[in-house]
Amino acid sequence: MYSRRRFIRTSVALGAGVAFPFKIHSAAEAQLEFDPRSPLISAPRDPAAWPEFRNRLVAWREEKQRMLNSSDDLYQRPEFGWVNRCFACCFLMLGEESFYDPARGVFRVKTFLEHGRREFGGYDAIVLWHAYPRIGFDERNQFDFYRDLPGGLPGLRKLVRALRSRGVQVFIDYNPWDTGTRREGGSDLDLLVEIVREIDADGIFLDTLDQGAAGFRAKLDAARSGVVLESEGALPVERINDHHLSWAQWFADSEAPGVLRNKWFERRHLQHQIKRWDRDHSGELHTAWMNGSGMMVWENVFGLWVGWNARDRCILRTMLPIQRRFANIFTGENWTPLVPTEQPGVYASEWGGDNIRLWTLVNRSEKGVDGDLLKIATTGEWFFDLIVGEEVTPKLMNGHVRLRGHIPPRGIGCYAAFRPSKSLDANWRAFLARQRALNRRKDWNTRFPDRQTVLLQPNATPRLPQAPPGMVEIPAARFAMTTEFRVRECGFYESSAERGLVGADLNRSKLFTREVSLPHYAMDETPVTNAQYFEFLKASRYQPRHSENFLRHWNHGTPPVGMEAHPVVYVDLADARAYARWNGKRLPTEEEWQYAAEGPQHHLYPWGDAMGADICNDGQAGRTTAVTSFPAGRSAFGCYDLCGNVWHWTESERKDGRTRFCILKGGSWFKAQGSIWYADGGPVPCRFAAKFLLVWPGLDRCSTIGFRCVADLTGS
Repeated sequence: MYSRRRFIRTSVALGAGVAFPFKIHSAAEAQLEFDPRSPLISAPRDPAAWPEFRNRLVAWREEKQRMLNSSDDLYQRPEFGWVNRCFACCFLMLGEESFYDPARGVFRVKTFLEHGRREFGGYDAIVLWHAYPRIGFDERNQFDFYRDLPGGLPGLRKLVRALRSRGVQVFIDYNPWDTGTRREGGSDLDLLVEIVREIDADGIFLDTLDQGAAGFRAKLDAARSGVVLESEGALPVERINDHHLSWAQWFADSEAPGVLRNKWFERRHLQHQIKRWDRDHSGELHTAWMNGSGMMVWENVFGLWVGWNARDRCILRTMLPIQRRFANIFTGENWTPLVPTEQPGVYASEWGGDNIRLWTLVNRSEKGVDGDLLKIATTGEWFFDLIVGEEVTPKLMNGHVRLRGHIPPRGIGCYAAFRPSKSLDANWRAFLARQRALNRRKDWNTRFPDRQTVLLQPNATPRLPQAPPGMVEIPAARFAMTTEFRVRECGFYESSAERGLVGADLNRSKLFTREVSLPHYAMDETPVTNAQYFEFLKASRYQPRHSENFLRHWNHGTPPVGMEAHPVVYVDLADARAYARWNGKRLPTEEEWQYAAEGPQHHLYPWGDAMGADICNDGQAGRTTAVTSFPAGRSAFGCYDLCGNVWHWTESERKDGRTRFCILKGGSWFKAQGSIWYADGGPVPCRFAAKFLLVWPGLDRCSTIGFRCVADLTGS
């Protein structure tokens, strides 16, 4: 139970509490709408109202602690001590090229962490994000996505330990909305705990949830000690006792920086500020700095690039060493929000510890601030500017000093005051030297660090005089091609997020139209079948470099009996390309595939403009069907299975150095039900494009993705 002693210490630091509920007592206070129901309690703009604001904070906290009578035992347990220093968390897409090398098939742990240290100040924790937005293309559930990573769960355990050996704690992700994929015998909670135990994870990120289920804590403690929960939604105060961390996502702050409700209630509770689609993170950094809390670094947002600008990276890597060094102070009881400053637009919090006081300052203005910043009562302390890494010697006048300095536009400041001692130890001098070095790297460029998406070009193939057997001829064409994407958080063709087109209304469609010119070519009449792929393997002796899930549905290297004429699946892009090369062909580009499907009339579906019954495999069989099962569904050029049955790989692969993806066409028989977060499934119109993020072969091979080939023809 929270002790009365803690209440008293807070009241002494901030002033006597007032009765609860609160009442307005003056004109200055009239502007204040104190709302502790908000996850970020807004502060009054007028400095005259700040003392009463602090009193209200103290009284609310004391009253809430008495009402809840909850225990802080979990915060006192030593295995959770790392949480107090978890100020920087990285949200990591596991297929991210800066972390996973697809050519060598290895995780780049050292390189990735060195980049994070150099650019952001290093990470204290990483969320290993795995399934969304890929989940839903086939039956695999969220737990399968961890099992099918390189090396399976033993490989993931090795990765977790490599990260932890470098001081980084590891979170896995839980998607509670995943109810429409493959079901297993155990409950989600039991399966999740099993993953935690198998890979030795440190925490669970609760996607879309504001709190975990009531039984979570006991099951986790039984599986492994020291595993924490972090909610994405605003965590209720009532669950702070068993959730060590929570996101502060899209919290709206006031002009005078507000107070994070949960951090105020339990100082050892860490929150990570995040506005994932924003290109200016200075507001989040200000909130974290004023509240002694953390930041979420997230640049690859589900396959879209939302990189941090140089200024924001500079601010974070400057503040993190201070937060980590004084973690006990920033998670301690002596915190005074909104102490007076000497400059308009500059705000400060004061923090206290044994023989030390700290002030964290933010400049809300778009202009730099120079001159007096703080007026402080002192008894002869030593003062240091921790941003520039220098001792300062202010003049003492009537028991006060004025601390002068410079804070750049939207920047931060920090001062420390120590009681006099004989000397500064070597550790302190080294810390100041590192801060000076960081200050010399100061870069206030706010330009967005855009990335260019590169379309990989297909390998050239010999031009043939006519369409080979089993292929149909497609004449050269020039036309306006319309492509349809469903608005999803993974975006469209380009790497960088288009503001207003992602993250909202996930069922909305976005159409792109562009001029396309296609030469004369031929396309396979049907998708490549199991029997055809079997002949390829016998003749070529092809073996993929990574064999995980390769032809997973076959029996000891041969197609399942009765499914010889079904489309081959569980092949990745490289497996499909290998077959095409052996056949003297290649995969179709997205444009070639779509024109062959919609024809010169640009029909919505291969057969016309309306969906019909028994015209394609829309899932009624519960699996793939033979490739010529639906003759009524052929395209104008005579191609089968261009809608439903299986998605088709195309040669439209793109990459930007962080994300690789391929455009899939045609839809499949499988459609996950129950959540808007699933990837698109079922039959789709010819113009529909699915952005399929490439991770590694074991995950890229799906039960619902096959392919067909094209050949280049001479003439027009």
